[in-house]
Amino acid sequence: MAENSNSSLLHAIQMYDFYLIELNLYLDTHPKCEKALKKFNEITEKRNQAYNTYINKYGPLKATDIVNENYFSWVNDPWPWEGENY
Repeated sequence: MAENSNSSLLHAIQMYDFYLIELNLYLDTHPKCEKALKKFNEITEKRNQAYNTYINKYGPLKATDIVNENYFSWVNDPWPWEGENY
């Protein structure tokens, strides 16, 4: 992930989420596969890094990501699915 723009971070998060779903399905039928579990943990870390970077730079992706306890800031900016041009 060379660029940390809004769209590239969202794309990375989606890619990692898809990868984790596929690994999860594989691990459901191969729970002792150390290679798959290692990859699952590796991709989970990368996904969490991308997710946290996005939240810190652009705001919450979900209402539960809000960090301000005194104000419900979820409604301040364009929502993630609205893109940068709204």
